[in-house]
Amino acid sequence: MVRTLGVEEEMLLVDLHHGHPRSASSELLMHAGRRASDPAVVGGVQGAVEGEFKQQQIETHTPPVRDLTSLTREVARWRREVAAAARATGSGVAALATSPLPVRPVIAPSPRYAWMEDRYQLIAREHLVCGCHVHVFVESDEEAVGVLDRIRVWLPVLLALSANSPFWNGTDTGFASYRSQALSRWPSWGPTDRFGSAEAYHRLVRDMVQSAVILDEKMVYFDARLAVRYPTVEIRTADVCFTVEDAVLVAALSRGLVETAAREWAAGREAPAVPTQLLRLADWQSGRDGVEGSLIDWRTGLPAPCWRVVDSLLEHVGPALEAAGDLDVVQEGLARIREEGNGATRQRAVHARTGRLADVVAESVREMALRFEDWRIEDWPVEA
Repeated sequence: MVRTLGVEEEMLLVDLHHGHPRSASSELLMHAGRRASDPAVVGGVQGAVEGEFKQQQIETHTPPVRDLTSLTREVARWRREVAAAARATGSGVAALATSPLPVRPVIAPSPRYAWMEDRYQLIAREHLVCGCHVHVFVESDEEAVGVLDRIRVWLPVLLALSANSPFWNGTDTGFASYRSQALSRWPSWGPTDRFGSAEAYHRLVRDMVQSAVILDEKMVYFDARLAVRYPTVEIRTADVCFTVEDAVLVAALSRGLVETAAREWAAGREAPAVPTQLLRLADWQSGRDGVEGSLIDWRTGLPAPCWRVVDSLLEHVGPALEAAGDLDVVQEGLARIREEGNGATRQRAVHARTGRLADVVAESVREMALRFEDWRIEDWPVEA
């Protein structure tokens, strides 16, 4: 049976008149609640719109689905929900993984977030990034850890494909994904060693919490982890994607990786013995170049042309993609990114054309607006 999958997306709330992030999440959630035709619009396993760490961002959750047609519909639906609710507050929603324009992030009011601000100080105060987290169903914790041990070597490729954060506080960072650099400041972020068993995974998480460096299990920010609330592997490495189609591509590749790894684990095949430090370098390189340079080929430890490594990933997960009916969508999505670039490419192209970072934000807001036939692009003016 094809595994279910779902997507969580964090996105920026921006002022429509100048494009800077806007602290409007509380107001947006009230409007989302008023729009609800059923409880799914504001919570529950059927999907959700939720607040996040900063008041200038919002998070959506799709329900679990089995086919990519349904996933595309659900990702678009939840983007539509937050865009409509934001519009009622005078805000726009931008699927950008960092803010191109300068911003002073405002932490959302909660005891948990207050603890994080006190504990992590400048790291927490400066933090405003948006990711795409993919959940894929697993049968057990043992299967899940078997999956984690085998997909870790491929996750930097997902980061490269999704990279959508070249700008940070008014500056071109030189990275395709500066979000990945910002996250590397957190003590629990990044790739992991091989665990070997669910008991070893849970023991490490328990030890991390007991160290008091992190607050609880929710703060285990691995590139991929066992989900806290669901029977899923949660793949967290990707930037939030500029388009719905790119988000679905990342999700499809994630499911392909999970299914392939689960088959290898069930067959008793050894997980690749790649040093974690090499995977840190691979993450860094993916965040640096995205799809426009080299990636680290984990099999050799050497840099290789990006698309040669992507082709290796496609070959690795191809049988699982074909079995799920996902192969054509993935091949088309990869061909599109190969020709047009990823979100970072698109952001830089807008900036090169106009010289204004506000236009980069406007382009993302318009991308959301184009999903709604009854909304005109002119309804989303960024003036500064």
